[in-house]
Amino acid sequence: MAETSDTQGRGFAPASPLVTVACAAIIGCIVVGVLYVGRDLLIPLALALLLSFVLSPLVGRAKKLGAPRTPAVIVVALSAFLLLFGLSAIIAGQVGQLAADLPQYQSTMRQKAQSVREITGGSRTLERAAELLQSLGQELNAPAAGGRTLGPDGKPIEAERKPDQPLPVEIHSPPPTPLQNLQAILEPLIHPLATTGIVLIFVIFILLQREDLRNRLMSLAGAHDIQRTTAALDDAAKRLSRLLLTQLAINIAFGVGIGCGLALIGVPSAALWGILAAVLRFVPYIGAIISAIFPLVLAAAVDPGWSMLIWTAVLFAVVEPIVGHVVEPLAYGRSTGLSPVAVVVAATFWTALWGPIGLVLATPLTVCLVVLGRHVQALRFLDVMFGDRPSLSPPELFYQRMLVGDPAEAAEKAEEFLRERSLSAYYEEVALPGLMLASRDALSGALDERRIATVRAAADELVEDLDEWDDADPEPPVDPTQDMESVDAVERADASASAAALPDASPARALKVRCVGARGAIDQAAAGVVRQVLEKHGMAAALEADDFLSTTSVVELDGPERTVIFLASLAPSEAHLRLAVRRIRRRAPGATVVLGCWSIEGEAGETAMRRAGADAVGRSLPEVVALCLAAGEPQPETGVAEGPVLAAVT
Repeated sequence: MAETSDTQGRGFAPASPLVTVACAAIIGCIVVGVLYVGRDLLIPLALALLLSFVLSPLVGRAKKLGAPRTPAVIVVALSAFLLLFGLSAIIAGQVGQLAADLPQYQSTMRQKAQSVREITGGSRTLERAAELLQSLGQELNAPAAGGRTLGPDGKPIEAERKPDQPLPVEIHSPPPTPLQNLQAILEPLIHPLATTGIVLIFVIFILLQREDLRNRLMSLAGAHDIQRTTAALDDAAKRLSRLLLTQLAINIAFGVGIGCGLALIGVPSAALWGILAAVLRFVPYIGAIISAIFPLVLAAAVDPGWSMLIWTAVLFAVVEPIVGHVVEPLAYGRSTGLSPVAVVVAATFWTALWGPIGLVLATPLTVCLVVLGRHVQALRFLDVMFGDRPSLSPPELFYQRMLVGDPAEAAEKAEEFLRERSLSAYYEEVALPGLMLASRDALSGALDERRIATVRAAADELVEDLDEWDDADPEPPVDPTQDMESVDAVERADASASAAALPDASPARALKVRCVGARGAIDQAAAGVVRQVLEKHGMAAALEADDFLSTTSVVELDGPERTVIFLASLAPSEAHLRLAVRRIRRRAPGATVVLGCWSIEGEAGETAMRRAGADAVGRSLPEVVALCLAAGEPQPETGVAEGPVLAAVT
């Protein structure tokens, strides 16, 4: 009994990773099975959900104009579906007209085929190839057994029928009645009309019960933090509505441009191909290519020459890059938020489940999932799987590049970051936190001496590569970066981090700053970063040798200049820092010691670092620059540093 109570008190043991993966796989299979089996219901629901995101801003605009909610929802939904029915009627009329005109293009196609044969080396070449393929097909299709012989034409010679062999019987169905003909006409229309009716009902109820559905989703995903979850879901809904409306507007403009261009070229049924281009452009990457196939084939069939085909190809080759590489980046801002691999995987997945309609819905549905994953913690795995954001944080990516000795790529990403933020902001938000990760691994023994030397050399090379950049905020209008890793780093960075917060030294001030790492090569790399930033702000700074704090090192001060010694520590230890400061005092009694510790948290940690004996302690790059600058300001009577230094030590 006691053992049972003890077990209940301790609770259940955490599941092993294998059990967790197995449970996730089982749940994933169940979800996929439900999506496939329930596609007749889920497809209308997905269409209604996407349409509700598109129509929600219109309903909100109608409410602002004074219209009641229910009439506004009904009017907006019915107007949207009437527009869809109108487009469907146009498509049906264009398809019927095209089917009626196709026989007229047969002679043109024969002439094109003959010209192609002549271009490829004469008509006999293709004819011989066709005869060869036909004879090979007859050989492959010939029966291998049965005792039958083949005639000269390759067909088997049937033996005469025996007297006792039964006669072959053929069954013919009676001609259909008028009622059966009507049924054959209506049956193909019943399913689309029923689906349309279900979608309309879903759209109306989703728009009417929008807040109630949000609250129910909030209770499932994050009821423990109502304020944050509500703000996240509202922001997600606004982003999705804006994104889908923008995508719809761009695709409509693309379809209108293609339709008008085809009409000017003279391709028949230009309105049909314009609508098809607008719809297929929802399919990523290949949608525009698929929409170009049909007009190209028709242009080749209509025009006896080749000019219509060439102009049609030029139209698609010009319009699609302009829309994809100029209009979309301006309209979407940076990106739709999906990685290219995720787009392809999503298109394959939804097409396998729901067919062609799944191919069209793949991108909008995946965008919805990614936006929800970014705002709802319980669904964060969706953003990790399908989002275009890096799976590692910017400091982790920086550390990884230092580990493999790739400062060139790190410098490239840093320059993308510097298009929007300052050099000190990059060091504060990316480089120094990345070096802190390296320092912790070095102290724990996870890094050997060779790896530590690689990180140090890569960091020093990166600092040298960035030396040509001034530490200043980019002047507006800024050219935003399109690199998603840099975008993620910019958005994660502290919005208040600015080079304007870092003071500049007066040209008349005699100030010498010696930068040194407190422990090992990683701290020395951080000291090199601070040295560069200090120089950017007008201070004479020098990076001391690695043996600066050794017992054999001797410091010589430069005449009357006031000396400040900056001590960088990424993984501080009070005992080790006390020893380092004591050695500095013994070798340079008159120097002001400024300690930079980025990893300390809270007042207790800062107090412990002050007990090491330094004159000032800075926990960020702006604080370190301000403290070093203030250390060179002697008071008239005492000669003791004033300003931020005194504030730090008191």
